[in-house]
Amino acid sequence: MSGFQNDLTKGSVTKHLLRFSLPFLASNLLQAFYNMADMLIVGRFDGPVGASAVGTGGTVTILLINMISGLAVGGTVMIAQYIGARKQEEMEKTVGTMFTLYGVAAAVLTVVMLLAGKHILNLLNTPSESFSETLSYLNICMSGTVFVFGYNAVSAVLRGMGDSRHPLIFVLIATITNIVLDLIFVGPLDMGAAGAAWATIIAQALSFILAVIFLRRNNFLFDFHPRSFRIDKKIALQLLKIGLPTSLQGTLVSFSFMWLTRLANDIAGIVGQTSLSVAGKVNSVAILPSIAMQASVSSMAGQNLGAGKPDRARKTMLVAMGLAFSFSSVVFTLVNLFSTQIVTLFIGSGNTNLTPEVV
Repeated sequence: MSGFQNDLTKGSVTKHLLRFSLPFLASNLLQAFYNMADMLIVGRFDGPVGASAVGTGGTVTILLINMISGLAVGGTVMIAQYIGARKQEEMEKTVGTMFTLYGVAAAVLTVVMLLAGKHILNLLNTPSESFSETLSYLNICMSGTVFVFGYNAVSAVLRGMGDSRHPLIFVLIATITNIVLDLIFVGPLDMGAAGAAWATIIAQALSFILAVIFLRRNNFLFDFHPRSFRIDKKIALQLLKIGLPTSLQGTLVSFSFMWLTRLANDIAGIVGQTSLSVAGKVNSVAILPSIAMQASVSSMAGQNLGAGKPDRARKTMLVAMGLAFSFSSVVFTLVNLFSTQIVTLFIGSGNTNLTPEVV
């Protein structure tokens, strides 16, 4: 067993869930803040136009991530099951297949989005005041798709092996890097939304590279040699079978939000898009406790099913549902109590005419 691999088939279910989910929740909170940092800092220095550019561009990038998120879920579940069943060879094939599929998806989507980005923004009725900044932000972010997909793949593998601590460390480093570069590029260098995009992909590249270095130094089962990147048809179909429902769910939610973005741009322009962008960012944080529990259940239930312990897997799901409801209730209460203060963080205290509408 690798030094970062944890056995989730023994011991207290509640303790395992908390130990696994809390680092994952912290990691997701950092990622959410990482994504919000662009909008917060650009909004402060560049006003509502810059915030709108980051909000619209971010909506499109999140759609792409959700489209392939099922591969990560499928990979986590399958790797966890093979660990529980002690099937090393199948686990190696799963990792190789998932990494290869992610690489192909990243290459294809990068080319498609660079060619179609302008048309997509037109479909969203992006305000003319922020169109050029939005397109610049989107194109730069799309250039770093391989790093985003690559890190998500590595993180999914680590979660399947029962390790949620190291992904937290990598995200923490990326978040600090992103914020520092945001402040430099958007502040003194006055690069606007484009500066925030560059800060984002540099930070994403750093987290991916650090994750790969970590795996290689810890005798990870995948050697990252070109010959190892191959697709096993049977495993690929199983990955899609498990992960496709998650991908469809995330994609449909993203499409609905993009439609709302179009309506907001069409009806209320910058004010509407800023309101929707802020609400979207806040909502992305509010749902994180549930997402953390979902990931924890995928890993714990997967290992227990693989080890032939269905009752323990069922108990894991029930305990996680209770914990997710408790955490989410606290977040809901806090957001409603401090809504005005939260909005001011995004658009600055100087835009008092916008604050009531956004709230």
